[in-house]
Amino acid sequence: MNFFGRPEFEAAADAVRQRTSQQPRVGLVLGSGLGDLAESVQGADVIPYQDIPHWPRSTVVGHRGQLHIGTLEGVPVMVMRGRAHYYEGYPMSQVTLPIRVMQLLGVEVLILTNAAGGLNNSFTPGDLMLLVDHLNLIGMTGANPLRGPNDETLGTRFPDMTRVYDRDLRALAARVAAEGGLPLHQGVYICLAGPSFETPADVRFLRTIGADAVGMSTVPEATVAHHGGLRVMGVSSIANIVIDDPDSDAVTTHEEVLAAGALAVPRLEALVRGVLRGLV
Repeated sequence: MNFFGRPEFEAAADAVRQRTSQQPRVGLVLGSGLGDLAESVQGADVIPYQDIPHWPRSTVVGHRGQLHIGTLEGVPVMVMRGRAHYYEGYPMSQVTLPIRVMQLLGVEVLILTNAAGGLNNSFTPGDLMLLVDHLNLIGMTGANPLRGPNDETLGTRFPDMTRVYDRDLRALAARVAAEGGLPLHQGVYICLAGPSFETPADVRFLRTIGADAVGMSTVPEATVAHHGGLRVMGVSSIANIVIDDPDSDAVTTHEEVLAAGALAVPRLEALVRGVLRGLV
């Protein structure tokens, strides 16, 4: 199947409804190395992805593949413990199917997290970056998650993308970080298809066009969520500083990404908890 639409979205949403009576208000997607935050969800109904029809299953280490539906800081949440990626072979409409399910279940706010490479030289591994905007390099070249038949009941054919990342949520996150003494950068995230990491020439190019962090997720989800009317916030955990010299002896590994994710978890959890308290 090339395109997943309302029948698949509804089937997946119905399967979730059958496993929980809770009504999530906030969706949270946890990226590489960040999945342990799901353990903080109270009174959680845990649903393995394989029990939900059409739901894409992650094959990547660090993505457990479970939904946790419960409460966090008194807010009803739906937490994705791991995500699927375009490079795993799924069509974009299936990669983003979980976001459509959230939309159908009445989720109003989506918090996206990811592990990303730091392009900005002022970043260090373990830092957090609040997404102000993104560069949809995959979408620019054709793999836009909104490609294909458009269901007007889910969103308009040509959505404006000027303010994907909700201004009020960004202000709330910045205030939480300042009050809690959490270092929080703000910047532009760029999504590449992956799974190979960037070449030094890629890195120099991405910096030139204005990106501060680079990864292989988040942008398709943010695009679909914005299309569907959800308020979106995005946070990158800076996992490594990318290599811009082809003669460097340094290498980038997924293990490095997971280790930096573990370093960032306490900061990310404090930020997310503070934002949730601000939504009560």
